[in-house]
Amino acid sequence: MSDIAAAPIARTALSFPGPVRTTDGWETTARHAAGGLRLADLGPLVKLTVRGPADGSVRAALGTSFGHTVRPRGGPLAGALVVGSGPGEWLVLGAPGTGGELLAGVRSIIADSGEFASVVDVTHGRALVRLTGADTPLLLSKVCAVDLADRVVPDGAAFRSSVARVVTDVVRDDVDGTRSYLLHCERSSGQYLADSLVDAGIEYGIEVGAPTEHDDATGHPR
Repeated sequence: MSDIAAAPIARTALSFPGPVRTTDGWETTARHAAGGLRLADLGPLVKLTVRGPADGSVRAALGTSFGHTVRPRGGPLAGALVVGSGPGEWLVLGAPGTGGELLAGVRSIIADSGEFASVVDVTHGRALVRLTGADTPLLLSKVCAVDLADRVVPDGAAFRSSVARVVTDVVRDDVDGTRSYLLHCERSSGQYLADSLVDAGIEYGIEVGAPTEHDDATGHPR
């Protein structure tokens, strides 16, 4: 018997029929979605929640405020997606395996600010999916009451609402000019939310699959 213990495998909140794959220590679906409407499991992405003053040094360093997003090009959060998910509340998303680096980055921002703020790594406690395709507004209109017109929710906008009766952070994050949304919720509600999206998208030909190997830290094609 080998004395070397097998590396632990983490599993996302979602499970779909078909083959699975293990990447970066995470087991996810290996299904390939190539249709015009796609749902991808981004559970392995690092997820940090930050809370602090709605206006001040922390907000300035994070680079965005409530209802907006930013991808810092430099600094301790370079390559991550920072979401203003609520007044004085942010969600930081990053590539799998970068949790320690991003956590240290946010902590340095808080320390330099002199403000009272907190950061918590919730990677394993949350579910995250990406819904992409021209028909995403039609699908989401069946499970969410928010008006998703461009004038109300443009690319880069974020809001928190009920989606299929689940409290969900919704981020519009278009991919090469195609409508795309990130949906983030508590892990315990993740499978229900994903199943509800699939059910609502059947008439539009929705397909479920893993992000492609060319995706960047936030599941966004390079």
